[in-house]
Amino acid sequence: MFSYRHAFHAGSHADILKHLTLIHLVRYLQEKPGALTIVDTHAGAGIYSLRDGFASVSKEADGGIFRLTQYIEGCKRTNTPIAAGIEEYLKSIAAENIEGELANYPGSPFILARLLRPQDRLKLFELHPKEIDILRHNIAQLKQSKQVDIYAEDSFTRLKGLLPPPSRRGLVLIDPSYEDKQDYRYLETAMEEALTRFATGCYAIWYPVISRRESMALPDRMKKIAATHKRSWLHTELRVENAPGERRLQSSGMFIFNPPWTLEKNLAEALPILIKALGIDAGAKFLLKSFEA
Repeated sequence: MFSYRHAFHAGSHADILKHLTLIHLVRYLQEKPGALTIVDTHAGAGIYSLRDGFASVSKEADGGIFRLTQYIEGCKRTNTPIAAGIEEYLKSIAAENIEGELANYPGSPFILARLLRPQDRLKLFELHPKEIDILRHNIAQLKQSKQVDIYAEDSFTRLKGLLPPPSRRGLVLIDPSYEDKQDYRYLETAMEEALTRFATGCYAIWYPVISRRESMALPDRMKKIAATHKRSWLHTELRVENAPGERRLQSSGMFIFNPPWTLEKNLAEALPILIKALGIDAGAKFLLKSFEA
């Protein structure tokens, strides 16, 4: 279970979909002044170098954040409109880099920490023995560090104990690696327990779209849970290519319980641009569906 290191995938197309969605969720929830508690169940190291280490080996950022940045620069030169969600996402990435350079990619913990207001709190979970030490070091560099709690615990079993948060306003990001297929089962159990304890929370689930039975069934399993608890949902996927013989990740998705009404419009504006920027072949496409309970 400790073979997975997110640094290999930092700045990939999957990160772009996840983080663009996440930023919008936080911004919407912060429109009300009450304290917001945010939970990231699989935090990783927090921030990653794109110039060396694992990211430089995999080069997934080449087809992700580097490709998107290049495309958006072209749009600016031709005065082509850019979706507001993409602009805000790119500002979050730029905040961790020297102007004009793209050397670092912030993971969810850094993006979320930077968005915290004084009354908000962030709770990070990470089990990898090396990753959590790096995470603690990285978070300690932030001015928001005192608002961040870091747990070296299994988030799937610990999550229900954090719900509902004191303010009864919360966002939970669930994004395991799914390398262990048991993660799919743990996810279902965690969501059943979470919605029973805190039905009105916003839950954002990231998953890889791969040719594994559990992955293909995940959206329908989540819809079934949403129906049982009478919850609204939004489901989106971003596919950058359709190359069955390749082992690299070609598509990923997000499933949101209790999405804000603004999210679908935000993604409807951003996803066609992401397809143009990141699409590799004619198989590039997106999916966007929602249901209001």
